[in-house]
Amino acid sequence: MAGALCGLFAVLLLLSGDAQSSEVPGAAAEGLGGSGVGLGDRFKIEGRAVVPGVKPQDWISAARVLVDGEEHVGFLKTDGSFVVHDIPSGSYVVEVISPAYKFDPVRVDITSKGKMRARYVNYIKTSEVVRLPYPLQMKSSGPPSYFIKRESWGWTDFLMNPMVMMMVLPLLIFVLLPKVVNTSDPDMRREMEQSMNMLNSNHELPDVSEFMTRLFSSKSSGKSSSGSSKTGKSGAGKRR
Repeated sequence: MAGALCGLFAVLLLLSGDAQSSEVPGAAAEGLGGSGVGLGDRFKIEGRAVVPGVKPQDWISAARVLVDGEEHVGFLKTDGSFVVHDIPSGSYVVEVISPAYKFDPVRVDITSKGKMRARYVNYIKTSEVVRLPYPLQMKSSGPPSYFIKRESWGWTDFLMNPMVMMMVLPLLIFVLLPKVVNTSDPDMRREMEQSMNMLNSNHELPDVSEFMTRLFSSKSSGKSSSGSSKTGKSGAGKRR
């Protein structure tokens, strides 16, 4: 009877030890997966990077594929394709980093069932969604611009200078205005003199109306003198 009890006690000890050993791998797997994600729930992101007009062998050696910064890093193959393994479900920003060429980042959403959805990264309009095909096709937008080109001096910069415009525009007005306006009309001349007097508020400056009167009178006198000389010559010719 005592031997039977000892045997039964030994069997119970063996069964309890097997139960504890079977629970240890499950706990370890739960700790490795994190938040209920096991090793079987990992996925991969695939795609291809292309630089138009350049062979992949000329630039892939210095390029890397970054997923969420440097949390996951991938490398490019000789044909420009890449595969980044061991990625859990979630939303990730995928970037191709190259010192010689610039690539636009792409956001990849991975569901718990492994479905992939790719879209452009728009930091300004976050609600705007533009879908992209998957596997990814990332095309370079050209070499990056690290420096701003120095502006060269031109004649337009000189002419558009405010100081130059303040000196040139009044001169053009004084030269072109008498040719456009009919100066022989006394009413028009009087209105112009009045408007110039209103603008000339500083008494230390010369009178603009006086200047305009002299300018117009000199032109009218020049025309009259030329007309009288022509009539004198024609009269002398007739007398001969």
